[in-house]
Amino acid sequence: MPLLLLLMTMFCVSARAATPNTSEYTLSNGLRLIVQEDHRAPVAVVQVWYRVGGSDEHDGITGISHALEHLMFKRTRNLATGEFSRRVAQRGGTENAFTSADYTAYYQQWAASNVAESFRLEAERMQHLMLDPEEVANELKVIREERRLRTEDDPGAAAFERILAATWQTSPYRQPVIGWAADIEQMQLEEIRDWYARYYIPNNAVVVVVGDVQPEALRTLAEDTFGKIPARPLPAAKVRPEVPQQGLKRLEILDPRLRVPTLVMNYKVPGLTQVGRGEGAPEHWEIYALDVLAALLDGGASARLSREMVRNGGAALSASANYSGSSRLMDLFSFEGVPRNGVGLADLEQAFREQIERIKQNPPGEEELARIKTGVIAADIYQRDSPLGQAMIIGSLVAVGIDWRLRDSYVEDIEAITPAQVQAVARKYFRDEVATIAWLLPEARHD
Repeated sequence: MPLLLLLMTMFCVSARAATPNTSEYTLSNGLRLIVQEDHRAPVAVVQVWYRVGGSDEHDGITGISHALEHLMFKRTRNLATGEFSRRVAQRGGTENAFTSADYTAYYQQWAASNVAESFRLEAERMQHLMLDPEEVANELKVIREERRLRTEDDPGAAAFERILAATWQTSPYRQPVIGWAADIEQMQLEEIRDWYARYYIPNNAVVVVVGDVQPEALRTLAEDTFGKIPARPLPAAKVRPEVPQQGLKRLEILDPRLRVPTLVMNYKVPGLTQVGRGEGAPEHWEIYALDVLAALLDGGASARLSREMVRNGGAALSASANYSGSSRLMDLFSFEGVPRNGVGLADLEQAFREQIERIKQNPPGEEELARIKTGVIAADIYQRDSPLGQAMIIGSLVAVGIDWRLRDSYVEDIEAITPAQVQAVARKYFRDEVATIAWLLPEARHD
């Protein structure tokens, strides 16, 4: 056996042996509690995930999930504005929150002895948020400024927002999570209050705890805090699947503020949530083959895009590939590149196409694939090294409807991918019929 394959086998056996002790409970009100023990240090991470995000919003209220995330740090029935954060800071903890297209989550990191305080604080704002008209108006001003700084005044971010809106026709992923400017401007207090009442309920929440804790003790604690919050009917999800694309989409974005020309190539691809869902659904292995394919192309300095397109006088100053199989809806396999001086975007696009065609015509060799798999598995193991990373893996899977136990078979699923399977997903999904290609050019419009 080649040395690289031997080392990979040893690494994977070690990874499988480290499966953590994880317990799951469902309270009578529908709240799910997932506890993973990690006794290496007397610390813990507590996260509360709500299964609502930008993809649940409709035209006219885009950005409302993100706005509510901001307001969850304001006044509740029993806490003054800012008191939640002060209590965390006084005990030496850190906190944060984030909103995505698929979920909204809140978390604290601190000593394991503070988990009970986390539960009390999160249960308080799950049921007793007080939306003050003046505070809401002021926070919406903050969000409008955030959008201006991060998107409208950032030509790259503004361009990528336009690309997503052009890539997707009916999928809600076409909407920016922060919201369209006009929707933020017109957002009403009653709309936010209704969003909170509809989605911030225990039967739409998952509490994830990772750290130096005892699962049964946390189950009792959860019953005493979250368990007292009544469940309410959850609105029926209105599915908005992407309509079939019927040909290559192309767009040019001209903006003199752009520093360099940039190429973006988006291919519509499935994720784990589409596996087994009717005729034409992807097979389970395809998702892991796409993971391996992304690493084959952009898995570090020795990956193909860096080795063959960037170094040694290649066509690109930078070249990358990105894929995630853990979104709630069909997502994207994306390529991005900046051409080297003297190289046009047409030539750069051709260089990417040559890399794609090479995989379609010739599967990767066993030794190259072994090296790539080792890197993919190592990145997964490193993410699990911290309580926060472990909690993020569990929460992000559960929040989109994926069984968190798939985490435990990830190494075996990656190991099982063959060269022929990598070639097969490239042939199946890298097709112009499902592609959107965008050229970003630092030029002024000529009307």
